[in-house]
Amino acid sequence: MLARVRSGAVSGIRCIPVRVEVHLASGIPSMSVVGLPQSAVKEGRDRVRAALEHTGFRFPPRRITVNLAPADLKKDGSGFDLPLALGLLVAVGDLPREVLDGRAFVGELGLDGRLRPVRGTLAIARSCRAEGVHTFIVPHQNGKEAAAADPELTVISASSLGAVVDHLRGTRRLPRVRAPKVGSALDEVGLDLADVRGHEGVKRALEVAAAGAHNVLMMGPPGSGKTMLARRLPGILPPLEREEALEVTTIHSVAGLLPAETGVVRSRPFRAPHHSVSRAGLAGGGNPVRPGEISLGHQGILFLDELPEFSRSALETLRQPMESGWISLVRARERVRFPARFTLVAAMNPCPCGHLTDPDRPCTCDPTRVARYRGRISGPLRDRIDLHLEVAPVPYAHLREGSPGEPTEVVRPRVVEARSRQHRRLGPGKVNATMTPAQLERYAAPDSAGDDLLHGVARRLGFSARGVHRVLKVARTIADLEGSERVVRSHLAEAIQYRILDRQSTVASPR
Repeated sequence: MLARVRSGAVSGIRCIPVRVEVHLASGIPSMSVVGLPQSAVKEGRDRVRAALEHTGFRFPPRRITVNLAPADLKKDGSGFDLPLALGLLVAVGDLPREVLDGRAFVGELGLDGRLRPVRGTLAIARSCRAEGVHTFIVPHQNGKEAAAADPELTVISASSLGAVVDHLRGTRRLPRVRAPKVGSALDEVGLDLADVRGHEGVKRALEVAAAGAHNVLMMGPPGSGKTMLARRLPGILPPLEREEALEVTTIHSVAGLLPAETGVVRSRPFRAPHHSVSRAGLAGGGNPVRPGEISLGHQGILFLDELPEFSRSALETLRQPMESGWISLVRARERVRFPARFTLVAAMNPCPCGHLTDPDRPCTCDPTRVARYRGRISGPLRDRIDLHLEVAPVPYAHLREGSPGEPTEVVRPRVVEARSRQHRRLGPGKVNATMTPAQLERYAAPDSAGDDLLHGVARRLGFSARGVHRVLKVARTIADLEGSERVVRSHLAEAIQYRILDRQSTVASPR
């Protein structure tokens, strides 16, 4: 007697289809699970036994062999409990074999038969249609998440094993889960830029960063407003498109961070890990491999406050994903690739005491100490940051009497329009920060006056080839904000002024 139940295993954010094969044979009553099961899968034997007995079924006193195919793929998690239980019921004849046709199942069982949510359900749901599955049955808490995957996939959510059995028998039908709204709306405004008094130049630079998805480093004394500015940047970002939202939701599902009330991520992520975060916490890792802060910030903001206080090894993990938009983690028996197209927003003090650029408070740091402090940020990492901004303290009088400036709801439409120009030019989902050298040559080539300016500044400040490309990308974004088809001298001049660390390093160490 053999039963095959469709399910899936998650590797990274992709699903690998798994067949849970249950075979009953004569012999000493026992139950063995093969096919590289990990601890949580093996422990499912006891959960399934208790859940079946509590639901009113007799656990078969037979020699039971469970194979998780393909057998050479490591299986982890508790999501195979429900497929295993249903496979046993079909194998002993308590359910007809036809109920498994075209259906897939996932879910953890409690000892009382209740279904509990599992990670990575969205990834499994997105692969169901390719495998010929028309109905996907999941725990109640995973229903909205799975329903968002594909409108043609019928998703049924259940609260217990007994409810699933009744549905399959036709005695009590469970309703189809309605697909939730995917993506965010322009009227979802969080923290407002109008709360920030002063810093008009910095707010303009953040608008440029949001329009082109450019990385930003803000440097200024303590209390000058760096964190306040960074936390208002997500408000001016464009809404998530459907595919972007599904990708972000899949990552958060694998990490176990999905909002229970909606089942999908509707706004761009804002991740702000503490500077004590480990390299694995930032890049991802563990057993099984889970996404780190780099991937959890995908399509959103990764905010690193007090940047020099992060460990050097943790910061250096940023370099490769900042260029490629992916992070690949290789373990002894597993290779996982997570998306990591984030916008880095970093903040730091200008020196260890923090008052080097504060006109009202004297700095107590000698030049060697300042150089050592800034040297914690490597040159290659600094070169990958497009905008270096100096955030000066705001005088008290301006805090009390200054005008609030433009609110988020005024700035964001300009950012959305600039992004739409980039999508028409580069393709859906593409932004200026991801342009290739060939695209730069085609879309960001400056006029003759701008070319002369960039040539002279690059020679004087010692820009690397990457630095030149970063300036051109920022200039292209500034042109998009102005609705200009051509990059001209004024666009390049503004882009160059955002490279203050290059200017300062040249002054400190003349070439």
